Amino acid sequence: MVLAVLLLALLPAPAAAAGEDPGWTVRPAGGGSAGRETRPYVYLEGVPDSVLQDRISVANPARTPLTVRLRGDGRAGPWLRFGARTVTVPARTRADVPFALALPGNATPGDLAGAIVATAGGGTEGRVQVRVRVGGPTLAALTVEDVEVSGGTVRYALVNRGNTPLRPRLAVRADGVFGVLLDRPERPLPLELAPGRRVELTEPWPDAPALDSVTVRLRVTAAGGARGEGAASAAYVPVAPVAGGGLLLGALAVLGTVAHRRRHSRGESRASTLPPPSPAPVGAAEDGRPPRVPGHLARTGAES
Repeated sequence: MVLAVLLLALLPAPAAAAGEDPGWTVRPAGGGSAGRETRPYVYLEGVPDSVLQDRISVANPARTPLTVRLRGDGRAGPWLRFGARTVTVPARTRADVPFALALPGNATPGDLAGAIVATAGGGTEGRVQVRVRVGGPTLAALTVEDVEVSGGTVRYALVNRGNTPLRPRLAVRADGVFGVLLDRPERPLPLELAPGRRVELTEPWPDAPALDSVTVRLRVTAAGGARGEGAASAAYVPVAPVAGGGLLLGALAVLGTVAHRRRHSRGESRASTLPPPSPAPVGAAEDGRPPRVPGHLARTGAES
């Protein structure tokens, strides 16, 4: 019995079946005590027009060699460089593969991410996240664009015009002819806006008016002093039979007149308060010159 157990222990383990995943892995190179990996991702930091270097580790526990093909992915993907795109790792071996990330001279300062993708035969794939910080001054800037008001929905777009990720906050206000219709205080939006990213969003307005002329204003802020504003106007007209069309047109005309007066009331209140000019003396001409004397009176005065 003991001899049989010893013989089984000496026999080689069976090879992995064809097409079976051998359990290979790819991760950042370098580990802690007892070979445990301590880096969840590769972190690189540098200034534009510099080359940053690091290594990844490909482990092959199978009894046959493993061949993987490497490529870059994500925003940092085009900047990744490999000494060889195809790497063969011997059986039961772990190989450290060097790579470089070349920051172009026009790289925008800030944070960005990418990945190294390793693909083996059979379509199995492993990824190593790469996070990059490009040195230089950061700029937080965003814009609010393409604001539209339609029914109970306000549509708009946010664009990150800076070089740092933003977590925007939104405030909404709507003014009608007779006062404020909507005033939502600033609140965070559930998104992170990457540099250069544009996202189209909607803001619900379920209690929009049935008959009014409104102006909706959006104000968006983010950390770092980023601020953007946008506005749009719309006329709300209730659906009515054709017979009431004249009444609707009249109501809209009144709304438009009131809105126009409200917009210009502030400017008119600042008009000059100087007293009106004094009336011209009796007989004086409108241009202020002495009055003309009839010819026969002028000659009589001259003869006297």
